[in-house]
Amino acid sequence: MFMCFGLAAVVIGQDYPMGTGGRMGAAYFPVVLGVLLSLIGLATTLRSLRKQGERIENFSIRDTALVLGSVFLFGALVRGAGLVVAVSVLLMGSAYASEKFNLKVSILITIAAVVFCVLVFVKGLGLPLPIFGPWFGA
Repeated sequence: MFMCFGLAAVVIGQDYPMGTGGRMGAAYFPVVLGVLLSLIGLATTLRSLRKQGERIENFSIRDTALVLGSVFLFGALVRGAGLVVAVSVLLMGSAYASEKFNLKVSILITIAAVVFCVLVFVKGLGLPLPIFGPWFGA
């Protein structure tokens, strides 16, 4: 996956001026990162071929569905319900998929992450995301 994304960045970057290290063009940073990402992917692949890893004992469809469902719900909720609700659903749903799920810890982490997301993305970066969306009359 690293190699695919890295190579995609390199290929897409070919349409833009590269520049030099001292005078970087629009493609310089994405292409350099793409090459580095591809090298990390190659190293990871080669390492996995030489070293025997742990066997995956059981693959939980339920847990995978919870995590993917939480991500899809985030996308569906963020505009209508707002960032607070969408991030909360994402984190609580994903946390519930864990074998080590702890409700109190999950709630505390969710509260901290919601505050962080609102401060960084809405207040800091000024992204046009509703904190509480139109479904709540905001």
